[in-house]
Amino acid sequence: MFTKVLIANRGEIAVRVIRACQEQGIATVAVYSDLDRDAQHVRLADEAYALGGQTAADSYLNTEVILEAIERSGAEAVHPGYGFFSENADFARAITERGVAFIGPPPEAIEVMGDKISARAAAEKVGVNGVPGNTEFLSSADQVVAFGNDHGWPVAIKAAFGGGGRGMKVVQSADEAKGALESAQREAKSYFGRDECYIERYLTKPRHVEVQVLCDNHGNGVFLGTRDCSAQRRHQKLIEEAPAPNLSADITDAMGQAALKVALGCGYTNAGTVEFLYEDGEFYYLEMNTRLQVEHPVTELVTETDLVAEQLRVAAGEPLGYDQGDVEIRGHAVEIRINAEDPAGGRFLPSPGRITALIPSSGFGVRWDGGYESGDEISQYYDNLAGKLVCWGRDRPTAIRRTIRALREFVIEGVATTIPADLAILEHPDFQAVAHSTKWVEEVLDLSDIGAPRRSADEAAPDAEPKQRRDVDVEVNGKRFSVSMWIPESDLAPAAKAQPKPTRRGSAGSAAAGTGSGDVAVPMQGTVVKVLVEVGQQIEAGETIIVLEAMKMENNVAAEKSGTVKEVRVEAGQSVSGGDVVAVID
Repeated sequence: MFTKVLIANRGEIAVRVIRACQEQGIATVAVYSDLDRDAQHVRLADEAYALGGQTAADSYLNTEVILEAIERSGAEAVHPGYGFFSENADFARAITERGVAFIGPPPEAIEVMGDKISARAAAEKVGVNGVPGNTEFLSSADQVVAFGNDHGWPVAIKAAFGGGGRGMKVVQSADEAKGALESAQREAKSYFGRDECYIERYLTKPRHVEVQVLCDNHGNGVFLGTRDCSAQRRHQKLIEEAPAPNLSADITDAMGQAALKVALGCGYTNAGTVEFLYEDGEFYYLEMNTRLQVEHPVTELVTETDLVAEQLRVAAGEPLGYDQGDVEIRGHAVEIRINAEDPAGGRFLPSPGRITALIPSSGFGVRWDGGYESGDEISQYYDNLAGKLVCWGRDRPTAIRRTIRALREFVIEGVATTIPADLAILEHPDFQAVAHSTKWVEEVLDLSDIGAPRRSADEAAPDAEPKQRRDVDVEVNGKRFSVSMWIPESDLAPAAKAQPKPTRRGSAGSAAAGTGSGDVAVPMQGTVVKVLVEVGQQIEAGETIIVLEAMKMENNVAAEKSGTVKEVRVEAGQSVSGGDVVAVID
């Protein structure tokens, strides 16, 4: 087994891996951006190394500085978590070429399965068929239009090297093709570092069912049951459960065997997930995620398996030590992703900010996997997952009731969260009867009255005291070191103090794009990626004015009234704060 592991990630998953390593007696190494220097994963790790930068591109997606941290720390292995470099074959290869273990599949398997087009071909080779789609990267919107005309609308554009709904756009008609392709490519580039996309048919009312697989380096493989992840918004999961309900034993076994065929067929090792779409008694291969999934805890609870510990064992060359006949599913588990988003009547608007209070639920069968504590900041530059509430019960109704109780007990303040929407889903008869699909949240569920409470500026929590960097020289045992210190401004000399920051607006404030007065205001902090209007242009109410990126997702900010564009106050690349007026309609 390893003695020291570096976690090339942040937030909840970094905390999860650190804890698993500590239970195995393994020393842990964290890496962090400038914004994360005081983050929970940094506080928990045995060592921590600065990456510099604020954005993901400047820090957690900066290969060279991460490789430097690996070398400086002497880590024997690297766990990539999920997102960032977790499915990047070049990153995995750069690590293994240095004689450091990559806690994941071999680069060759990542290349096959990370490229969704070659993954489709690999699945078909072993007799597992997917949803009808193309087998080449999209180079123009004309390809989208041609595919839609041939197979019918709507169609789905997907990031070839991504997952989790990032870089996925549903195109309803030929008129939407160009804008949807550009948006998908921007999101994919921002989140995965690559912008290649492909296209496939978009099923009408499918369920999203996935299979957890685990394979060692000795030719052994098992599948650890199924998960249902159909409660989604923007093609990103809100609620997951294991096992997938209302599937016959024959379908469940067929899915599991198909998942193992796909994994073993590409020489896969370590933990991975094979995803399927299920509709009308048939299932279709969707993709394989060559990493640990966000929703892995529900599988852990129903199989009594620590998947991160298994990842460490497999990466160290140990055999699984059990076979398919030893896998037993006990009870039912439900996972709630608690995201910093205002449900906002179904719009799910990012809500970055400081968490002023966080008191997780507890009790029998309740687990909290979090990446933040009270006082921590959820930044606009990263994913908005605050943590995952996971509840186990002897059966599905028990697990749902326990989850509802735990959600009502959960306390998180300072940012808006998805908890009100989660409760609406769990309490709905459709969800309880398994009558929902991946489209159900957005097309059926009534969230018109669901949102975060308004808070005035006076009620909003003030920012923590700002800190300033100071580079100083120190001597330790006669050896000189240059170190950087982050010092509260109150401890600096008066002349060195920065001007006080204005009080932040409440992050759980209005989710509207404007007030109807003609001022078009952004509902959250973010970065303008595209301006779609110009001064003098005639527009209609509801027409998109700008595209705003916040927490790695693109959001359309629309006009609330028809008229003429009198002012445009922003340009692409500019950062804005919640409530800033970006355009004026006369």
